[in-house]
Amino acid sequence: MVTPEAKRRAVKHLVTGGWLSQRGACRLLGLARSMARYQAIPRDDAPLRARLQALATCYPRYGYLLLHAPLRQEGLVLNRKRTYRLYCEHGLLVRTRRRKRLIRPRTSMPLPDRPNQRWSMDFVSDQLASGRRFRVLSIVDDFSQEYVGQLADTSISGRRLARFLDEIAQQRSLPASIVCDNGPELTSKAMFFWARERKVTLVHPAGQADAECVHRELQRQVPRRLLNQHWFLSLADARHVITEWRTHYNHVRPHSSLGYLLPVAYAEKCA
Repeated sequence: MVTPEAKRRAVKHLVTGGWLSQRGACRLLGLARSMARYQAIPRDDAPLRARLQALATCYPRYGYLLLHAPLRQEGLVLNRKRTYRLYCEHGLLVRTRRRKRLIRPRTSMPLPDRPNQRWSMDFVSDQLASGRRFRVLSIVDDFSQEYVGQLADTSISGRRLARFLDEIAQQRSLPASIVCDNGPELTSKAMFFWARERKVTLVHPAGQADAECVHRELQRQVPRRLLNQHWFLSLADARHVITEWRTHYNHVRPHSSLGYLLPVAYAEKCA
């Protein structure tokens, strides 16, 4: 397909060569005479370019649409396509930062070989009969599968979690490490300083690929099923039911993975 610009050049060549008149050349090529006589008037973009660069310097995070608005208000430009063309010619494109993805090696965590060596903790949530939501923090001994403690409340902050762990430390010694996810409570400053003062390592696994993490996921489903089976009237009712369930789980319910021993009995046997 022949463009109008190519036809204009052909008409000019025929006319300057003396082969045809402008009228005859335009009739031959099917081009309007007004288009053949058109002379492009170059625009003086110097004021617009200078103002565009000045605005881009003052507002480096503005895109071309935000820069086009003041230029249009000042009467320097009407069409935003013109602004975009000059915006690209001067290399004023805003560079968006690509989010760096943290890649951690998937290394299997060594299995604990004695009780109270490593704990795991995680949150589950439910709601009361009134519709108010609450959370339950469960702490499990990875070796004996004993539920060390459970905290139920409507809001559990990092400081509240640190105080709860100190309450548990008054009854039994703290482990060398605690496995937890990257939740805001578990990665807070309160938990960081608590772990440094108590000399406990907070382990945040990179993935759930190893068998130990899968085993820990199965442990989390036990309190989830407990919450699904009950309709709690109040927070005190939920705490009472959860406490009774933990006592039954640790002292009554045998575990096939422990040789059908109770978690407390298994911990005492292996201690």
